Amino acid sequence: MVVIIAALMFAANFWTDYKWFSSIGYTSVFLTELWTRVLLFAVAALVMAVIVGASIFFAYRARPGIRPMSLEQQGLDRYRQSIDPHRKLFFWIAVGALALLAGAAASGDWRSYLQFVNGVDFGVNDPEFGMDIAFFAFTYPFLRILLGYLYAAVILAFIAAVIVHYLYGGVRLQNDSGQRATPAARVHLSVLLGLFVLLRAGSYWLDRYGLVFSDRGYTFGASYTDVNAVKTALTILTVISVICAVLFFANIVFKNTMIPVASLGLLVLSGVVVGVAYPEIVQRFQVSPNEQRLESPYIERNIESTREAYGIANAEVETYDATTELTPQELAAEADTIPSVRLADPAVVSQTFQQMQQVRGFYQFPDVLEVDRYPDADGNLIDTIVAVRELDGPPADQDNWLNRHLIYTHGFGMVAAAGNLIDDEGRPVFTEYNIPPRGELSEVAGEYEPRIYYGREGADYVIVQAEEEYDYPVDPAADEPDVPTLEDAVDASPSPDEARAPSDGQEGGEEAPAEDAEATEEGAEEDPAGGSQAYNRYDGDGGVPLNNFFDRILYAIKYQETSILLNSAITSDSRILYERDPLDRVEKVAPFLTVDSRPYPAVVDGKVVWIVDGYTTSDGYPYANRVDFTQAVTDTFTDGSAQQVGALPGNEVNYIRNSVKATVDAYDGSVTLYGWDEEDPVLKTWEGAFPGTVVDRDEMSDELIQHLRYPDDLFKVQREIMREYHVTDAASYYGGQDFWSVPNDPTREGEVSEPPYRQTINFPGSDEPSFSLTTTFVPNNRENLAAFMAVDSNPASDEYGKLKLLELPRSTVIFGPGQVQNAFDSDADVREVLLPLEQSNAEVTRGNLLTLPFAGGLLYVEPLYVQAGGGGAASFPLLQQVMVGFGEEVAIGSNLQDALNNLFEGGEGPLPDPDAEAGTPEEETSEGGSGGGDPSDLTEALNEAVEAWEEAQESNDEANERLREALEALEEAAGD
Repeated sequence: MVVIIAALMFAANFWTDYKWFSSIGYTSVFLTELWTRVLLFAVAALVMAVIVGASIFFAYRARPGIRPMSLEQQGLDRYRQSIDPHRKLFFWIAVGALALLAGAAASGDWRSYLQFVNGVDFGVNDPEFGMDIAFFAFTYPFLRILLGYLYAAVILAFIAAVIVHYLYGGVRLQNDSGQRATPAARVHLSVLLGLFVLLRAGSYWLDRYGLVFSDRGYTFGASYTDVNAVKTALTILTVISVICAVLFFANIVFKNTMIPVASLGLLVLSGVVVGVAYPEIVQRFQVSPNEQRLESPYIERNIESTREAYGIANAEVETYDATTELTPQELAAEADTIPSVRLADPAVVSQTFQQMQQVRGFYQFPDVLEVDRYPDADGNLIDTIVAVRELDGPPADQDNWLNRHLIYTHGFGMVAAAGNLIDDEGRPVFTEYNIPPRGELSEVAGEYEPRIYYGREGADYVIVQAEEEYDYPVDPAADEPDVPTLEDAVDASPSPDEARAPSDGQEGGEEAPAEDAEATEEGAEEDPAGGSQAYNRYDGDGGVPLNNFFDRILYAIKYQETSILLNSAITSDSRILYERDPLDRVEKVAPFLTVDSRPYPAVVDGKVVWIVDGYTTSDGYPYANRVDFTQAVTDTFTDGSAQQVGALPGNEVNYIRNSVKATVDAYDGSVTLYGWDEEDPVLKTWEGAFPGTVVDRDEMSDELIQHLRYPDDLFKVQREIMREYHVTDAASYYGGQDFWSVPNDPTREGEVSEPPYRQTINFPGSDEPSFSLTTTFVPNNRENLAAFMAVDSNPASDEYGKLKLLELPRSTVIFGPGQVQNAFDSDADVREVLLPLEQSNAEVTRGNLLTLPFAGGLLYVEPLYVQAGGGGAASFPLLQQVMVGFGEEVAIGSNLQDALNNLFEGGEGPLPDPDAEAGTPEEETSEGGSGGGDPSDLTEALNEAVEAWEEAQESNDEANERLREALEALEEAAGD
């Protein structure tokens, strides 16, 4: 029964996997992996069975006809009498078990085999052996695996031979004549030992190439000792091993024990003297006293290979003086960069999204939202905080199988907010909101399918085209929650002395939308037929059709759920949707990829798609330093359970490329893999193994390309490498004085790295702002800023993917993130604003501390959110203040403009007009009161003011606005 149940479970999982791959058009991936596993299983099992079986067979055939009389043999006679009648059964059980184990282990190495047979050259030779990198990345690992299986087979054959010889008297522990083994047994065991030593010779020879992965020296890769001592020692040991193997084989003729014993002694002695003692002597007495000089060439190899393997070799490094003082006029000249600063923190406004756009308690948003770019009405791309409204599951009191898997099947709609705008209460300004979704995003991008059947939340499977599916609540227009839109955006929040916490249970004097939503939901549940909620039937092609009763049986076994069989609403038209997480889908159709931990949604070509970055990785790049992938990508956003990180087995990589951009349709689950770095040899290798799975980059639509971005995890790995490998001189690298660290996030508790931030910046030397991913570095064991790094994240730019590094002078102390945060906390003016809030019932949350190049220096910007402390689940953070730092000065303001004014002018006035003439002496002002402006400007301003006044008399709102603008122009022209 156990075997039958296990077989049914295996068959159900196998067949449902096949149907899943078939439903999305990736059957070739399933079959390629399957047949490769079967091939490796069969070959490994056959080799193990032949070698071990032949050894047992020859040991039995070579048994002595007459065994000496001894107590030992008398004891063995009882075992022989028990085994002999069933020896064939024991033989096949032993051989079969070993074959199964070997085959199962070998089938797990299918990736290495496919890379071995499909390997594509890198076009780069390693500096020691002059061989293409492909040998070390694809061929060398498979040869090591092959040697390992042969080792195991020969060792098990030797053990089996000894057991059989002992059992039948060929090998004796007690013998008065001194002959412990018969001649036949000596020959048999000598041959097996000869094979073992011959394999050892091959291993020694292969180890020579493995020196490029040595960690003996100062850096990763072959060191001075490896090249000048170990390499020679391995060559000598190879020759000695071959000689010893020949001596073992010669014992076929001599049939004595002296030759094998002498061979083993020679092998062990040479291994100790040549393989261990000689390299240790060279390292201790030659290299250690002269390490920097002798290791320099190999450090250079490590630096060059590491920078190439991680894609940082072409990073643009610029010495940046970082001005620490700025005049108001210089500030005004940079004023055009101020509107681009993203103040909305994706990790903080998630609570606001949850409260204002959750609509129902069973909808969810992620803890950390994503930053994308969408065009506004004028076609300008703006930083946008985005998320989809996913379905977590049915209400808690209705969480049963039917509701979870057949009724509550999908989320609904995209939600987006401008990254740099707020309303007068500090709430984000939404560009896409409510159900059905509407807003500027829909107006610009066009209508799209809003239903989210594939996402990161919800049940592991749902069945559609069965029961009526809950679609969305239908609330009267009057009951819709108040949502701030672009029309509500303001340029200034209340002044610093008017900052306040929201009242308990209310935000801006209005009831929390979530409460309204819950009240509506309660009414809907009481009267579901009253039209308060809409239902839907899925009409897409996603999922696997449940065409017949046999399919339902398979899925009932797979999910151990009898309701799949018993529910009468499930028919031949129904479909089961599973593997719904976009990361899981991409990993399954592309098992050769490591996927980025942060997929993000985008509206593309009339539908919501998840965009997933896929990496081709390797741990076989010669001389390149290895990093732990999981550790490298862990920061504030990935700590704990916030994100799940996928990586290679063992997590260590030393080569990575963002070779694939994948999309997953949120409605039908279709997966498309686009080749992004089409010249990557690892990707080409996998394309040879799985032809047709990756489509050309040219097949991307323009709208999709607009939403691509530089991936987070790749940037984190590169910054981890850049900490040390920005140093390109071997002597400086050996000293290590210039190594950096990634600073801890000063806005969070604990020691976790500050995450990289997406923002639009004006990088020094660039003609226009660029959408970038940015990070900072501090010197090891210090807190001042050492460097600022950014990468252009706009795929339409020629600079996309190019790392740019601003290296600060070591002689000038520039505040790092931690120091700036300390300055915020200790500054008297800042404390004057914060103290009343902190002493009240309000909860003060510090947003992301952004660093950006500004006016020849580096500007720090940190939004400050205030949340009602007693509001419970109904409260959410409101952006109330902005703190800024430049050089050693910090300031606070009700918005970025006020904060900069307070920082550079002490809060005495607005930023000056960058077009105004600076430094005009007061003596040049005429007695008539006119300033230094042009008289023609003054006349023009007066004429516009008169015209605006006449139109204002007709109560024209637009004219009133023109009047205000004209009066301001008049005041400016008058030099006031």
